[in-house]
Amino acid sequence: MFCIRDILPVYKFNIFKKLQAGLILLLVVINITSGQNVPDSSRINLGFPVYSQYLQNGLVINPAYAGTREVLSAFLSYRMQWLGTKGSPVVQSVSFHSPLKNDKVALGLSAQFMQYGVTKSTSIYGDYAYHIKLKKGKLSFGLKGGVDISNTDYTGLILNNPNDPVFKTNDKALVLPNVGTGVYYFSDRFFAGLSIPAFLNYRRNSSGSAIPYHSFSQYDFLFSTGALISFSPILKFRPSVLVDYSLDKTRKLTQLDVNGNFIIADLIWVGGSWRLSEQVAVGIVQVQLNQQLMFGLSYDYPFGRMNSYSKGSTELVLRYEFRYKVSAANPRYF
Repeated sequence: MFCIRDILPVYKFNIFKKLQAGLILLLVVINITSGQNVPDSSRINLGFPVYSQYLQNGLVINPAYAGTREVLSAFLSYRMQWLGTKGSPVVQSVSFHSPLKNDKVALGLSAQFMQYGVTKSTSIYGDYAYHIKLKKGKLSFGLKGGVDISNTDYTGLILNNPNDPVFKTNDKALVLPNVGTGVYYFSDRFFAGLSIPAFLNYRRNSSGSAIPYHSFSQYDFLFSTGALISFSPILKFRPSVLVDYSLDKTRKLTQLDVNGNFIIADLIWVGGSWRLSEQVAVGIVQVQLNQQLMFGLSYDYPFGRMNSYSKGSTELVLRYEFRYKVSAANPRYF
């Protein structure tokens, strides 16, 4: 059986024990103070936005991805969801991650800004990852911590009854701290990761304030895996899968993506995805303009129930990598 003790000195293992103990203590305290039985009507569900080009920025789904590109990597994205639908979500995100001088340790920072209808939300998270070098790749353990902030401005609504008491005052701003974790393995030809993006849940009390609680039954697990297949020096294929599975009895499989990208001369990436849970087909084109700069564009076409209401979704991404060491024989594909 694989054991961290076999490959880490004892003093380094103690760091993981302290982190684990602190996390367990946090969950126990919140579990005791908040309880498990929470009515559905009082739950606060901000949800996680769907990205189509998450494989180029794995930090959005797994904190253990931090530092895996082995340079300071900056990523920007702009996503317009459900084009043609009034008040549809617009999501902007920015992230940075890099290994430190001791390349076993990496840090990351990500921020996300989302607006849908009269609601605006902001998420800011820091990431920590520890990398262990194995025979054919690296194994990374990650933690993240941060806060989600949500504001709703009802003054932007046109009401049939302007005196409706429900909409006479703005909703209270929600400030929701949270923590998550993940593990990620990667090599030149294969990757696999598993993460829990949030340990805490929130509910509203009678005054409208947000109260944290913990429930194992509401955990979400994000699993991703993929490989690189070389047909020739100028043509490669990268298949991958993403699964979002919830322990919540009412949700279970919330997202299943099957992806495939052809890589031409390490310059142009052309591919697509089928998002089974939403019945959405995704087309993706990405161009590696040089060793440091990548630009990508994707378009999601809905075949499911959103087909009657939306013209699809589009996403623009830009990645720039600092201090890049040119290695044409071994570029990064994950």
